[in-house]
Amino acid sequence: MNPDVLTFGIEEEFFVVDRRGHLSQAGDDVVDAAEAAADDAEGELQHELNRSQAETATDVCRTHAEALRQLGGLREGLARAARTRGYRLLAAGAPPLSQVDPPRITPNPRYQRMAEHFGATAWTSLTCGCHVHVAIPDKESGIRVLGRVRPWLPALLTITANSAIADGYDTGYASWRYHQWSRWPSAGPPPQFASLDEYESIVDGWLRSGAILDRGMIYWDVRLSEKQPTLEFRISDVAATPAEAVLLAVLARALVATALADDAPPPKLSNEVLRGRLWRASREGVTGCCPHPRSGDLEPVKVVLDDLIALTAPALEAAGDLDFAREGTARLTAEGGGADRQRRAFAERRRGEDVVDLVAGDS
Repeated sequence: MNPDVLTFGIEEEFFVVDRRGHLSQAGDDVVDAAEAAADDAEGELQHELNRSQAETATDVCRTHAEALRQLGGLREGLARAARTRGYRLLAAGAPPLSQVDPPRITPNPRYQRMAEHFGATAWTSLTCGCHVHVAIPDKESGIRVLGRVRPWLPALLTITANSAIADGYDTGYASWRYHQWSRWPSAGPPPQFASLDEYESIVDGWLRSGAILDRGMIYWDVRLSEKQPTLEFRISDVAATPAEAVLLAVLARALVATALADDAPPPKLSNEVLRGRLWRASREGVTGCCPHPRSGDLEPVKVVLDDLIALTAPALEAAGDLDFAREGTARLTAEGGGADRQRRAFAERRRGEDVVDLVAGDS
């Protein structure tokens, strides 16, 4: 492995549901039980905003094989802890079944403050995402990279789109989670920043207005991480499978590496146009069409992802990811992703419970 290859990490959020598939209040208990049983397992388990959720985070990774191993182990540990307590773990961007009562907020002072300040936005934020961290030299470099990766955000969104069925019906979107999450005032695509100072001035304005309570609530689709020297991609649903999560991660890493090596000015793309492209990508998913980052014209997602791989091929090859990325995107665009599998499970009987059974994978 080339020592200059950028490191990365992956965070995943999951729902903890009862046997029928309704959200439970057991997320904290399942996380604690999985931690107690983990011994020296790789990665980390974390509590989330709602008590129906659990979160995992890999250690710093260098190879896709390493990330696959860690994600598989973390998911299995959580799923085992859930099963032993009569619950199930769902890797879905939104709950497949409707909920009579919203789950309670995790008893954490920060989360409680968020719930009091943001009201229903906080306690009805029933979404699960996948966050990819990619190492950057410094924040100034991160701002330059951010401007270059913005046009590719719609393509990245399609890769793990995994929330077509929500509240017991077909939403008409491959990623319904993306729309639900966009209710937060700090969510959505980041603007084109001229400098780090401009980035900080917007964050300061949010803090002054109360649109965010702290810097951890900067929810742009891609942002400078507040805790690690990384660029954090937050665009995606939690992936249906570890392999799809790692495909997203290696493409994000390759985009960052390619952008770091590019001295050309970033392409001009207004946030209004980018929002429209993201809407289309969230609707279509990986088997549909997506605006091409270069032309803005609709193209099959397969074409867009093939062009993304062509653009980032030197970085993918240097990291040992080129074959993995080619094979993964070919399989995904041919067979469909999480949203497509949800729809196939839902189609026969129009029952959200069938989607729960598919996603839980334990019955």
